[in-house]
Amino acid sequence: MTQQTGIEVRGLHKAFDEQVVLQNVNLSIPAGKTTSIIGQSGCGKSVLIKLILGLLTADRGEIFVDGVRVDTENQDELKDLRKRFGVLFQHSALFSSMSAGENIDFPLSHHTNKSASERRERVEALLRLVELPGIYDIAVDALSGGQQKRVALARAIALEPDYLFFDEPNSGLDPLTSDTIDALITRMKTELGITFIVITHDIISAVNISDTIAMLSQGQVAEHCDAHKFVASKNLEIKKFLARNRGFDAL
Repeated sequence: MTQQTGIEVRGLHKAFDEQVVLQNVNLSIPAGKTTSIIGQSGCGKSVLIKLILGLLTADRGEIFVDGVRVDTENQDELKDLRKRFGVLFQHSALFSSMSAGENIDFPLSHHTNKSASERRERVEALLRLVELPGIYDIAVDALSGGQQKRVALARAIALEPDYLFFDEPNSGLDPLTSDTIDALITRMKTELGITFIVITHDIISAVNISDTIAMLSQGQVAEHCDAHKFVASKNLEIKKFLARNRGFDAL
């Protein structure tokens, strides 16, 4: 098993035609921790994650996962690398033609040699882990938004990834359900020992679940520090961002 040291981004640049999205981004994501990447819409959060996942190619810079440079790997090597990554998409991206359990089983049936009974047992265990026991045969369209997020989370960890990426995990959820998802993320990080990388614009959620928070602004890392230090930062960009987030003073 590869020794996990985390993800290292060095001098990363990315532009689309004349639009510069990222410029000289340097960021260390420690293994076994939760790192939230925050910032306004269009600041480059999603582009940064797509570069790490190998879905986009950087114009310049280097990306290391557990000490191994990955931005120069070929497609076969990237395919192997992606097996170590799990992704929870913003809108869950569940297959509406499948039941909850079948959605979770999908990566197991395509990427493992487990028998049908072994896969079923694994899926049932994952459903218990995300606190949705007994819904294997329920259609995903019959589930609430929060339940769909949980099913998508179970699917994202089905192959036991080393790194799990969340794209706006609380998007579209009411505050109470958002708090429940935050609590689940916190518990699962402790139980599974997976490195979590969370893209969010929800500063309250970021503070609740994160060990460290990185803020992108104008294509650069404006700040990266422990979550409790982030809220007390004297950085003007951060203070403006916090001031625009209603409810932040309730923390």
